[in-house]
Amino acid sequence: MSAYTATVTVRLKHGVLDPEAETTKQALERLDFDLEDLRSADRFEIDLEAESPENASERASEMAKRLLANPTIHDYDVEVDER
Repeated sequence: MSAYTATVTVRLKHGVLDPEAETTKQALERLDFDLEDLRSADRFEIDLEAESPENASERASEMAKRLLANPTIHDYDVEVDER
């Protein structure tokens, strides 16, 4: 077994209203920042022991499917790094 950190990034799917991002985008534009779009996201860092990076990724994906993300409105990405 090896130690890994899985980073799960959860964001709203395109087309789902993101009021937090819209408010932040408007504030940045008032500060004279020019941007095309802005989306908010939640990031979870999970430290775990696993037999391989693939196994760690599978476990983190299962966590995202079952609790961290709502598949109706969220997309998520999983990245795994060895600690």
